[in-house]
Amino acid sequence: MTLLKTIDPKFFHTEIPYKPMGKYAHFLTVRVTESYPLFQTDGELNKARVRAGVEDKNTISRLSMFKRKQSTPERLVGRELLRTYGFVEPEECEYNVAFAMDNPDCIIYGFAIGDSGSEKSKVVVDTAFSITSFDESHETFTLNAPFENGTMASKGEKGSKPGEVTSRINQQDHIRPQVFFPSIVTLKDPTEASFLYVCNNILRTRHYGAQTTRTGRVRNELIGVVFADGEIVSNLRWTQAIFDQMKASGTLKAPDPLDEDDVAQAATAAIQSLMEDEFIVHTDFIGENFQDLLAEVKTLTASEAGIHSILKQADDETKAYAEKHIGKKKAAARS
Repeated sequence: MTLLKTIDPKFFHTEIPYKPMGKYAHFLTVRVTESYPLFQTDGELNKARVRAGVEDKNTISRLSMFKRKQSTPERLVGRELLRTYGFVEPEECEYNVAFAMDNPDCIIYGFAIGDSGSEKSKVVVDTAFSITSFDESHETFTLNAPFENGTMASKGEKGSKPGEVTSRINQQDHIRPQVFFPSIVTLKDPTEASFLYVCNNILRTRHYGAQTTRTGRVRNELIGVVFADGEIVSNLRWTQAIFDQMKASGTLKAPDPLDEDDVAQAATAAIQSLMEDEFIVHTDFIGENFQDLLAEVKTLTASEAGIHSILKQADDETKAYAEKHIGKKKAAARS
């Protein structure tokens, strides 16, 4: 069943192929922080020392958003939906514990269960980098906690006695609001249902990084989709090209945060320019050309019937794939 009317079916496979077939769908995403998230390892914010732009050869430190910080929250949103609409039972498929190996999450995002089997992810996500420098993009907070008597104590410290001043010595770096991370999410060999499944997960996910129940609010803005017969430019190069665009137009106004409209305009111009230099066959839905497709996706995903139809088609495809290919792996492992 065809779900999308605004796009040529030639960009999709009719079933999930077992071997790579050279079709790629690249979701052009700009992730913007809306609170104070934490993308960290060993208690420190992740950052990298890189060149500022493609043209600007100065070196700066940028915040880094590692690939699993991006893909895992999106994957978990998809798993939640599969349970909500009855396509996955909680006890039969538990993330990183016991994969069912036959549903859209397992087949599209992959799994590995020791000798029981594995499936390589068809979703490729690489490290994303902030447009602005580390110094402009983070803030240091002191951590403390209130008690019922109105006193405050830092994390790990017992409550203070009446009249006693607490020492607030614990500090944590947080990423500021309105920090932008351009990120390209690639889906290899998409079917129409897997394309919509991944796209919906990107649009729905709202929390990334540590302490996702308290902070970490991030909004994903899709500015386009590129269908191609190969991989396209990296997140870093796209970010550097955006930096060059904004520097040339005078829209980098440190220490003030970037304007979202300026970022969207620069991101669109930068990716269009970069795609002109690619040595692959590609069809771009970017900017105005993307609006009809985006509107159709939003219409589909805004109703229970639409979501159910996407999940049902994705579930049918992945179960057929699992029966045909995962079953052979299990049989070979047993023999």
